Amino acid sequence: MSREIKRIVSVSTEEQGVMSRVLFEQAIEFVLEHEGEVLNDHPEDRGGPTKFGISQQWNPDVNVRELTREQAIDIYWQRYWLGHGYEQLPEPVASKVFDLAVNLGDQTAVICLQRALRACGLRVKVDGLLGLKTCGASRRADAAALMAALRSEAAGEYRLRVARDADQAAFRDGWLNRAYS
Repeated sequence: MSREIKRIVSVSTEEQGVMSRVLFEQAIEFVLEHEGEVLNDHPEDRGGPTKFGISQQWNPDVNVRELTREQAIDIYWQRYWLGHGYEQLPEPVASKVFDLAVNLGDQTAVICLQRALRACGLRVKVDGLLGLKTCGASRRADAAALMAALRSEAAGEYRLRVARDADQAAFRDGWLNRAYS
């Protein structure tokens, strides 16, 4: 068994839950800075009315117009954090990937991370899966170089989305600000 796997296995389930929640609390603040706390209903937003980044389209069981900050945080914890493996990433990578996942989707966010790892010279498969190899490579990477590469990959993804669909151009500047933050 590799040293990395032994380290992960040796941490109790309770400790993992506490560490995951602590990391989530940091990450959710980063997300909410980008998403804002007011209801948005932009005509080009395919998610429809959105508050705290929670869109009506993707969360039909939620009344986003009445959504509180605490409810939004609980939704992010239950639906977007748990079971996705972000707690296996180092901070600030975990916060950045989670922020991108909220906006781009899980698979695309992980692809951005994997491409960034490759740009840093680490050999990982670009498959959009947040597995042990991707998480381990994230911990071995030079943190500053990885964050710079991740920001660049995210910006490229946003530019590509606008190039593929001009209707999304209204969001380009905000998306690029998010990518480079």
